[in-house]
Amino acid sequence: MRVGLPWPRIPYADWQKTCAFLHLCTQIVGKYRLSHAPWLNHSWHATLYISPRGLTTGPVPDNDLMVTVSFDFHDASVVAETSDGQRAMFPLEDMSVAAFYNATAELIAQVGGQFDIDGSPNELPDALPFQKDTATRPYDAEAVRRFHAALVRIEPVFSRFRTGFLGKVSPVHLFWGSFDLAVTRFSGRSAPLHPGGFPGLPDAVTREAYSHEVSSAGFWPGGNGAEEAMFYSYAYPVPEGFSERAVLPAAAYFDSNLGEFLLPYEAIRTSPDPEKDLMAFLQSTYEAAAETAGWPHKSLECPVGQPLVPRPLS
Repeated sequence: MRVGLPWPRIPYADWQKTCAFLHLCTQIVGKYRLSHAPWLNHSWHATLYISPRGLTTGPVPDNDLMVTVSFDFHDASVVAETSDGQRAMFPLEDMSVAAFYNATAELIAQVGGQFDIDGSPNELPDALPFQKDTATRPYDAEAVRRFHAALVRIEPVFSRFRTGFLGKVSPVHLFWGSFDLAVTRFSGRSAPLHPGGFPGLPDAVTREAYSHEVSSAGFWPGGNGAEEAMFYSYAYPVPEGFSERAVLPAAAYFDSNLGEFLLPYEAIRTSPDPEKDLMAFLQSTYEAAAETAGWPHKSLECPVGQPLVPRPLS
């Protein structure tokens, strides 16, 4: 018997153009948060978060206001709310990236905020500046709702995995540059200077993000070198023997081109127990990184958290 709610089908080919448009929209909204939030290690101040209705910036300090900008995928809209009770929105529909940019700027101004962002996409090769991207893009609201439903299934598994680590660990958050939901564990040791070289991303940002050894896992809906929805897990720096480690479940494999372990979303969606198999992927790939890199991992780990149960001490 299948455990929990069914996981939705999200074949990338069916909504690739909408996905590309949504990716750029999240960059525009994410850059609004980035422009106001003080820098937090590894760019954690710039990310978006899963919400019951879509994605959100969380509270953004803007002058004397606290502003939240959210994608409401159920109502196909973008909503801004402020600490002084203002609320405004505009519909998500077929439009150009330039039109979305302008609508977002007007939305922020309408609630009393300041919209002043870098106008070029990040981590996308040969991308047009937002305001020059004037071709109409499709917005398939039903496909986006299915994507959100998948994120709602994935996020609790990532969050539960996060609880099994006493060391430094990131929130579960969505990076709008690469358009992936991610959670990252840190060994506590410094890493070699990252070479950088990502399109549209200053090397200083990349190097700060990878200042310390990591084991990072996540999910992206398609693209990024694998043209279907995928879970991934990688280590930086890559330890010797990492790629040869056996990981779970059986559908997982190491992709030598990307240099990371991959697990097709469809394998999880059709599993008799998706949550169990996804947790096995997260745990086994983390162990592959921590053990081959010689992390002091036993001192960094703890049992996975349970509701209302304090962490047991030994």
